[in-house]
Amino acid sequence: MKEMQGIREESEQGEYDDERPVATRTPLGFHRCSTEPTNISRQDSTGPSPLSSTHSSSVVNVDGERRLTPFERLAQDLSQDQRIIKEITLGKRIGFYRIRGELGSGNFSQVKLGIHALTKEKVAIKILDKTKLDQKTQRLLSREISSMERLHHPNIIRLYEVVETLAKLHIIMEYAGGGELFTKISNEGKLPELEAKTIFAQVVAAVSHMHANNIIHRDLKAENVFYANPRWIKVGDFGFSTVASIDQTLNTFCGSPPYAAPELFKDESYYGTFVDLWAMGIMLYFIVTGIMPFRAETVAKLKKCILDGSYTIPSYVSDSCQFLVRSILKHIPQDRFTLDEIKRCDWLEGEEFPGALQAYNLHPSNADLHTASEEEREARVILNDLGITNDHFRKLSTRDSRNGITGTYRIVLHRVQKKHSGLPDVAHDHVMRDYNLNEHTARFAPSGKQSKLCVIL
Repeated sequence: MKEMQGIREESEQGEYDDERPVATRTPLGFHRCSTEPTNISRQDSTGPSPLSSTHSSSVVNVDGERRLTPFERLAQDLSQDQRIIKEITLGKRIGFYRIRGELGSGNFSQVKLGIHALTKEKVAIKILDKTKLDQKTQRLLSREISSMERLHHPNIIRLYEVVETLAKLHIIMEYAGGGELFTKISNEGKLPELEAKTIFAQVVAAVSHMHANNIIHRDLKAENVFYANPRWIKVGDFGFSTVASIDQTLNTFCGSPPYAAPELFKDESYYGTFVDLWAMGIMLYFIVTGIMPFRAETVAKLKKCILDGSYTIPSYVSDSCQFLVRSILKHIPQDRFTLDEIKRCDWLEGEEFPGALQAYNLHPSNADLHTASEEEREARVILNDLGITNDHFRKLSTRDSRNGITGTYRIVLHRVQKKHSGLPDVAHDHVMRDYNLNEHTARFAPSGKQSKLCVIL
């Protein structure tokens, strides 16, 4: 990540909260992967319940005129408001999202802050130039999207939507506004062990959920752990992830060299779960010491250090933590502590390992209502209030993440799940909302020390 820039935020309240009177207005929907609205036939506003009505949020004022729902108004503005059309042209808006300041950038992408116009949810938007994506990168991107859609854990960044234009691909994800674990430690030093236990327990819980769903991350490192608030983290960046069972070997070598397991430097296949475990051991060492166990000026020298396996743990690290580090960083993959053994270790005694959120229907339709969970039904009621009705779901032209209505559903449902679970809601948590953005940028700006990311061939 490059140095994070300060973000000047404009108030989003009221953009689509009020309603404009209109005598005759045709509701508008959105075509797959497009920022251009397309017509949906006019719908009757009558119906027995909020979930069954097709025009639920329609309100008639004292003059007999029907007011636009927030969704209708957004659709109208995207097609008719010259200011908004200009924002789209300038790349300041994509689909339902207003794009704000840059959060970071990488070799193939930029990440920017976005705000969902209907829900006011803050999101992270990963923007990729399609002209620079070769076939290999496209495959990795497809895996990243697929992996994130399979996961539903409070310590894992959630995917909301994919918006595609002729030139760019936008991956809309959950926003964790506290910056990287790596930059925090690089700037402020190692974490106190009491704090480190809580953070590492959440990483363990996240990886347990991945492996339970046969997802191998393959790029676990402090740079890919993000603070949602000072005591809550989320694991992200699934760009090198893949699907593999616990007994399935892999032969694509990727990731960050300082976190690479010894078997990745050998000309042989490897087990993905053991590679993730090794990376967790390296991360734990970094969290409690502020330095890496294996350090070298070149990848060749680093490879030798890792294969030799010699490292020292500072004496100020507690005995129980030292034991855990050494139990994970075993050269023979099968000798490494399993995730269950890590959870039962003395150092993490008494720590909580957050469980997964309820699995949910990624692509809702009217036919799913009778089997929908309580949370999904609550989300549908909220959507109905915004003007997104069952009729809109029936008319979706695609059943995947490349749709603005589906993206809105996922955002609303995630918010409902966090509320029911008592989990922190970053976009509405006063701890993060009242953060001074200039101080936030100074605190989490990279110190100049960055690990190298490369594919190990």
